[in-house]
Amino acid sequence: MNADYKSCLSALERCKEACNVCYHACLKEEKPMMMCIELDRECAEICSYAINAMERSSKFVHQILTLCVHICEMCGTECHAHDQQHCKDCAKACFTCAEECRLLLT
Repeated sequence: MNADYKSCLSALERCKEACNVCYHACLKEEKPMMMCIELDRECAEICSYAINAMERSSKFVHQILTLCVHICEMCGTECHAHDQQHCKDCAKACFTCAEECRLLLT
């Protein structure tokens, strides 16, 4: 595995965890936030897939990270629009992850 991946892998792991926490918390809200829930799942899944691809040195890492940036930004934007702390934490993790992925793409 490429040593340059360390910071990105850490951000991906934190984002995946934040999305999972947000997903479960959103399910328990009085009025479920469906778009947030959907994007949390998508984001956690693409982060997990990106981690796996990077760990096995997939030849598709660039394409996977490109998609990951897009989904992280969408999820972060959605979560940022909500007042719940779990959403705010998720948005921060998503935006940080998108930036770390973007650094590897340059």
